[in-house]
Amino acid sequence: MIITRTPFRVSLAGGGSDIASYYRSGFGAAVSATINKYMYITVNRRFDRTIRLSYSRTETAAHADELQHGIVRECMKMVGIDTGIEITSIADIPAGTGLGSSSSFTVGLLNSLYTYIGQQRSAHELAVKACEIEIDALGAPIGKQDQFAAAYGGLNYYRFNADESVEYEKIGLGEMEADRLGSKLMLFFTGTKREANEILADQQRYAPRNRESLDFIRDEAARLRGELSENGVTAAIGASLHAGWLRKKSLSEAISNPDIDRRYGDALGAGAAGGKLLGAGGGGFLLIYCDEQFQDGVREAVGLREVDFHITRHGSRVVFIGDE
Repeated sequence: MIITRTPFRVSLAGGGSDIASYYRSGFGAAVSATINKYMYITVNRRFDRTIRLSYSRTETAAHADELQHGIVRECMKMVGIDTGIEITSIADIPAGTGLGSSSSFTVGLLNSLYTYIGQQRSAHELAVKACEIEIDALGAPIGKQDQFAAAYGGLNYYRFNADESVEYEKIGLGEMEADRLGSKLMLFFTGTKREANEILADQQRYAPRNRESLDFIRDEAARLRGELSENGVTAAIGASLHAGWLRKKSLSEAISNPDIDRRYGDALGAGAAGGKLLGAGGGGFLLIYCDEQFQDGVREAVGLREVDFHITRHGSRVVFIGDE
C-alpha cells in the first residue's frame, strides 16, 4: 500500500494570470502558500485484478478506460497501470472551495501511482504531468499555479512563460516569519461550494478585454514577492491582497456577489487590512489579512465559520509504503 499526502494552497497574488489565454502573449505570475489541509491518496494492489475507485462515489471497472473519473483514468494511462488496483481519496476540505483541491488530487495520485510502480518523480515533473492531464488531456479551463503549489509546497513565486515553461522561486521567509504571516491570515468558509470551470471559462474568453487588469494582477505577484523577501511581514501585504482582489472582481461578474462583498466590507470595517476570495470565485473561502488585535472583531463582523490553518513547507509526499 502507498499513501501520499498533498497540501492545499492559498493563492496570495497573481491568480488568473496563470491561464494560457493570458500568459501565452507574455507571461503570468503568482504567489501562493501551501497550508496544513491535505488530500490523502491510498493505492493498493487489488486481489481480483479489477479496479476499485472510492471518492465521493465508488466505481468498479475491469480496465482504466472504463472509469468515469477523468483524472484517475488519465493518471493511470499516463503511468501505465490498467488493472488490478484500488484507489481511495480523503480530503480535509471539500472540493469546489477555492483551495486547489483538484490539482492536489492529481499531483497526489500521480505521486502515489509512480511510487507504486517503483519510480520517483521530482516536484517539477509531477506538476508538469498534472498540468498535462488536467489542461491538455481533460481540457479544464484552469491555470497552472495549483499543480505547482501542490507539488513544491511552501511559500513561492511562480512565473508562467509563453513557451509553457514554469520558473519557481522560493520566497525566503524564515520559519518564525512564515508563522507570523500565517497568524495574520484568517480563513472563512462562505458556505457555498461552486463549479470553477464556468467562471474560468469566462476569464479565458475575456482575457484580451481584461488585459490591463490581468497585467496589474500579474505584477502584484512580483510586488508581493519583493515585499516579503525584502521586508518580511508588513502592513503592505494586506494592501496588496486588497488591490489584487479589487482588480480580480473586474474580470467577471460571477467572481463575487453582494453577500461576499458585504462580509468583506464588514471585515475591513472591523480592522482587517485586506483580503480576497480564493480560487476562481463565486464562493468557497474568504482569506482575510488582519493584525491579531483586530481578529476577534473581524470574526464577529464576518459571521462565517473560520478554519484554523498554518503555512507548511512541503509539497506532495509519500507518507507510507507498506510491505509486500
